[in-house]
Amino acid sequence: MSDLPRKAVTRTAKLAALPLGIAGRATWGFGKRIVGESAELVGRELQQRTADQLFKVLGELKGGAMKFGQALSVFESALPEEVAGPYRAALTKLQEAAPPMPTRTVHAVLEERLGEGWQELFLEFEDKPAAAASIGQVHRGVWHDGREVAVKVQYPGAGEALLSDLNQLSRFSRLLGPLIPGMDIKPLITELKDRVSEELDYGLEAQAQQAHAEEFTDDPDVIVPQVVHQSDQVLITEWIDGIPLSEIIADGSQEQRDRAGQLLARFLFSGPARTGLLHADPHPGNFRLLPGGPEGEDDWRLGVLDFGTVDRLPGGLPATIGESLRMTLDGEAEAVYELLCAEGFVKETIELDPDAVLDYLLPIIEPAEVEEFTFTRGWMRSQAARIADPRSPAYQLGKQLNLPPSYLLIHRVTLSTIGVLCQLGATVRLREELEEWLPGFLLPEDPVDGEASVAEA
Repeated sequence: MSDLPRKAVTRTAKLAALPLGIAGRATWGFGKRIVGESAELVGRELQQRTADQLFKVLGELKGGAMKFGQALSVFESALPEEVAGPYRAALTKLQEAAPPMPTRTVHAVLEERLGEGWQELFLEFEDKPAAAASIGQVHRGVWHDGREVAVKVQYPGAGEALLSDLNQLSRFSRLLGPLIPGMDIKPLITELKDRVSEELDYGLEAQAQQAHAEEFTDDPDVIVPQVVHQSDQVLITEWIDGIPLSEIIADGSQEQRDRAGQLLARFLFSGPARTGLLHADPHPGNFRLLPGGPEGEDDWRLGVLDFGTVDRLPGGLPATIGESLRMTLDGEAEAVYELLCAEGFVKETIELDPDAVLDYLLPIIEPAEVEEFTFTRGWMRSQAARIADPRSPAYQLGKQLNLPPSYLLIHRVTLSTIGVLCQLGATVRLREELEEWLPGFLLPEDPVDGEASVAEA
């Protein structure tokens, strides 16, 4: 029972169409230029056609192909604007919607997992999906106790499709480079593959979501829906309305952008400290902006969805991150270098100049240096260009640094969140969140907010 195109040969053919299509359109573009059309116009049309095909193929396949597209979507702010425009629209679609699963398949899954009388569990159930994502789609309903609920139904065969897609995409990774110029795609695909079994397990997702829901129950800034019911392939949670972050990125007011950015940063750093878990899928489709913040109905709260991918950090984020960040800001080159060596960021066989390492890090952590920082696509592009340009000293040094496995997911989540902040164009008091939530960022004796230490009292 499956309506996903699961056969490996079918999915491989569709995925192969991406790089082949790019090559074919490049030939088409060359022909157009020969007959006298402007390179700028041809290039723009070429990018638009590539972007359209990207959404069509990744959206139809769902599974790992769509998961890959969602992961790419948060990095479009690093692209040159003339390239980013066409991809932005196509990748944004992947955050919120995909071709839906047929109603008969949805009903079959619900009958298999909830029992023959599954309809009796609901006062209402909408057959038309409210959202469709990489491994499942969401239907709106009313639970038998009157609560509005989101019913997440996993696509039959999603696991096979997910692994098949990611394996094929890995083989094509070099050819897929033109989709996001300057990005090393293969490590991204490898990391997504490492998370497959966890994402397919709705039991683990329910535990992670409920842990957040309980911790944030009375939080004035962040709301996480409670879990209502869970079984294999079906997860039912409370429904929350709100404005998708993708809409705020496209059309939101500056006030909404700034508030969303502040709360996103707060959730990123406070979540691990409060729950021992890091929400590891921070693309805009997983967040909502809701009215009713601490200042009343005109204020905003952040709604957080989809806990299928989390990093388990029982002690919160590693103190090494906060310590190295603090020492970098203080210009302590030798101390930073020693800490990076001790943690495996610099391999024993490599010797680097501590001052060069400091020069490499300082521009990246600029947002933590000031009281508030405006994240922009221009700033993100400048950082990406500095690190990705083979002629740059930063590129040469970056190639010699190592990312220990325990930091891989933290690194991707942090970069992804920064990507979303840049898409928002938000002005954020990031240092405030780091001082509050990041272990090691403040020395133990450092007073916060002007308060005297216990010793001084």
